Amino acid sequence: MTTDAGMHEGPRLLPDDEHDRVLLNNVHPSNWVNPTPQGRYNIVVLGAGTAGLITAVVAANLGARVALIEKHLMGGDCLNVGCVPSKGVIRAATAWADVRHAEEFGLHIPAGIKYDFAAAMARMRKLRARISHNDSAHRYTKLGVDVYIGSGQFTGQDTIEVRGPAGNRTLQFVKAAICTGARATAPPTPGLVEAGYLTNETVFTLSELPARLGVIGAGPIGCELAQAFARFGSQVYLVEAMHGIMPNEDRDAAAIVLQSMTRDGIKLLCCGKDLKVGKVEGSKQLSVDSHGEHYDVMVDEILIGVGRSPNAEGLGLEAVGVEFTKTGVTVNDRLQTTNPRIYAAGDICSRYKFTHAADAMAAIVIQNALFPHPFGLGQASTNSLIMPWCTFTEPEIAHVGMYEKDAKEQGMEVDTFTFKLDEVDRAILDGQDEGFARVHVKKGTDQILGATIVAAHAGDMINEYTLAMKAGIGLGTIGGTIHPYPTQGEVVKKTANLWRKTTFTEGKKRFLSKLFAWMRR
Repeated sequence: MTTDAGMHEGPRLLPDDEHDRVLLNNVHPSNWVNPTPQGRYNIVVLGAGTAGLITAVVAANLGARVALIEKHLMGGDCLNVGCVPSKGVIRAATAWADVRHAEEFGLHIPAGIKYDFAAAMARMRKLRARISHNDSAHRYTKLGVDVYIGSGQFTGQDTIEVRGPAGNRTLQFVKAAICTGARATAPPTPGLVEAGYLTNETVFTLSELPARLGVIGAGPIGCELAQAFARFGSQVYLVEAMHGIMPNEDRDAAAIVLQSMTRDGIKLLCCGKDLKVGKVEGSKQLSVDSHGEHYDVMVDEILIGVGRSPNAEGLGLEAVGVEFTKTGVTVNDRLQTTNPRIYAAGDICSRYKFTHAADAMAAIVIQNALFPHPFGLGQASTNSLIMPWCTFTEPEIAHVGMYEKDAKEQGMEVDTFTFKLDEVDRAILDGQDEGFARVHVKKGTDQILGATIVAAHAGDMINEYTLAMKAGIGLGTIGGTIHPYPTQGEVVKKTANLWRKTTFTEGKKRFLSKLFAWMRR
């Protein structure tokens, strides 16, 4: 490929240390030169988050001519301000919590131990920078993708203009994929903007631990970061409009996590009404009514854990007939937009705001955009996706498929089997026996419809149920599968054993009793 000679400085990250500079050199290099397009691309991808990266690299590996456009940081939210930094922070916070509970395991920590929040955050940035190589502009170029740093906008039915610091480029395409993701937004809380706040896009820039932290929203993001900061030593106030935490999960599952968070010192103000924010003598004040009581809470920082808005503005979607709403780009089950030549994947169009969902959707875009029927591969559909997810609190909550309430709403009858971790030997030995595995099957069968696990390693253990659902394997097969002892994953087999017991009816027992009696003659 040929390139222009222009260079640009690119964005800066805070605290702008050596690790952030490594990251930027990978995902938004200051000396990057955009290619000069040579003919029409099989597919042009807008956005280099997970969905865009996977779409681009798989298409290139298949032999397609591919262009990938990113105006900010390659790797998207997941690498830069989402999954990767949050899990790095959570791991450090877990280590701090383990130290505080070390006496339980016979380890006596002397008084005056030093806790270094800045070092914990530096560790996260170092590991994020290390991982960023996988999403780097240079790597994708070597893999056959033409990488353009700049803003992309549809200018015609088969053209996209890339606006970069060194000039504009017009790209022609056969197909295009919109993978521009979503961004954090804040609720219209009175006084919030004036007081200032953090989101997942800014919280990981902190190098000083806030002594008092207010978190608005007790969904996955709010709960994960509230618990992490509480374990670092912040006094955390968690404000939620609905009752309890994680309102989409089973109530008893969320209650177990809430108990753990409460032990970590988090103060939950749920069923919150009339929330207002103010500034008082250098601090920020959260005023809220919770369960009939009024609270005025003083904090040093406010973290917003609710609200996502699709990045659909400025793409020229109106010019090419791509419909979108405040929830994102409109797509059918093949991820085709209202313009049949243009597809979308990831947070820009999905209700599942997960990295693994974006990955799965990218595969659907590849199949439908590059191999349209009747080329022999058939049409891939989001209807076939079996989507697990996990909230990485301690313990974790993982889920796949239906909840019991979903089945009832669809008029389906289910049998539900729940096995508690306090009866699983490894969970007891690990001191991680709060939680359970729960599976729903179609009534009278072993067909798995959905499952929830609350456990220290729930995100890993949910995969067994997910695979079974994808492969059409029932609880009978899981029950007949040997699981290593002792592992926490045994809890999955134990739910299958509960189902097995229901198949041993009184009639079968009477028959066997007579048979065994006859054999004793």
